[in-house]
Amino acid sequence: MNIAIVGGGTRCKRLLEIFERHKFEEIDPKVLAVADFKSDAPGVAKAKNNGLFVTNDYNDFFKRSDIDLIIELTGSMDIYNDILNKKKKNVRAIAHTTAQLFWEIYRLSTLQKKTDQELHETTAKYKMLINELIQEDVLVIAYDYRIVDINDSLLKRLGLKREEVIGKHCYEITHRQNTPCSGEKHPCPLVQTMETDKPSQTTHIHLDKNNQEIYYSISTYPLRENDDTIGAIEISRDITKDINAQKAMMQQEKLASIGRLSAGVAHEINNPLTTILTTAMLIQEELDPEDSNFEDLETITKEALRCRKIVASLLDFARQLEPSKKENNINDIIQESIVLTKKQAAFKDIALVQELTDDIPAVFADKGQIEQALINLMLNAIEATDSGGKIATSSSYNVDAKSVEVRISDSGEGISPDDLSRIFDPFFTTKEEGTGLGLAITHGIIEQHNGTIDVDSKLGKGTTFKILLPTKARYGENNAAR
Repeated sequence: MNIAIVGGGTRCKRLLEIFERHKFEEIDPKVLAVADFKSDAPGVAKAKNNGLFVTNDYNDFFKRSDIDLIIELTGSMDIYNDILNKKKKNVRAIAHTTAQLFWEIYRLSTLQKKTDQELHETTAKYKMLINELIQEDVLVIAYDYRIVDINDSLLKRLGLKREEVIGKHCYEITHRQNTPCSGEKHPCPLVQTMETDKPSQTTHIHLDKNNQEIYYSISTYPLRENDDTIGAIEISRDITKDINAQKAMMQQEKLASIGRLSAGVAHEINNPLTTILTTAMLIQEELDPEDSNFEDLETITKEALRCRKIVASLLDFARQLEPSKKENNINDIIQESIVLTKKQAAFKDIALVQELTDDIPAVFADKGQIEQALINLMLNAIEATDSGGKIATSSSYNVDAKSVEVRISDSGEGISPDDLSRIFDPFFTTKEEGTGLGLAITHGIIEQHNGTIDVDSKLGKGTTFKILLPTKARYGENNAAR
């Protein structure tokens, strides 16, 4: 088997060393070429010393007729997909390692005929593959779902020891359930691999300790012995950031479309609405309060005013003006927002608590827009909190994100899991007289400031909104990068 490697980093060097030191029984792997745009990469240097063909463009591999397998070690799925599209039909391509090579090494590690020294060397090869060459989470699973082995990366993420995992069913460890995975959100790739004797791939949705969704791309590769598939190697990768980025892009496109529609509808409705309201009020002025029509006109006026409020909210949502950003102290904005909402809180006998960090870095923001966003969140918190409750607003510096963090927490009733994923959607509301635009506007303001807004809520235990706004220094770095 003649092999070409794309990616000349440390993993490439280690793989070349494995092929140099060890003999394989069922296949005879031989590396012919290495590609990497860095001429000083460790694997490239090793390949040059070995007299192998070295290039900075992996497209050179597609012109050759002596390559059977291309191994992609860059970790980039875009490069891997490009290789799949361009390679010859008789050439195989895999990301990181082949299941066949993997199983060959694993099978060698279990052979009883090997001497202690040979067994030690084989085990070392196998451990290097699953713990160093493969950076994703790896499980070796038998046909009955029992875990045969697990790599250090997955053990660390699970917070478990090896002896707590080996021999247990995979669904017990990774999903904390008593039955195998099934259904649309958790199809079992092991079943597919066992049935077809071929690799299988799927995406699973898990929940973390805060009930936030985590997405995993899971691939299984068959383990074969005597022409029978006896299990699979499962390689999984957290793709939550990629999924969330796609969702954020779709949300922005949706908000932009709804904004344009809202602007048109609001302008069309505003004029006839004003006519209805004015006419009703004029007729009402000429009637005796005891007249039977007076109360009906009062209803028309009241409802027309409510419609005008909705139209005003629609226009606010549709405008989404570009923020006029200046250097601001977030604590000053928070305190002014609290002053503007303290009467509503006092009316419901709700305590407003401040926990503001001194000497916090400045944010580069539109003071009026950020104040509007904070007031929206505070008013929502007041409405959700019963008399005698508490609303806490805090500020701090998030070192990891290089951002100022603002939290607004209430002791209210909380938000149901079904509603939690929809609260930033335009026109979604659980209030009888709400427009469903307040949080959508708030979300838009924070995004226009290159920030993020997240929510954590549990029924009966209150809600916390967390806002991250880039500091003035980070904002300058982002603009320079552009």
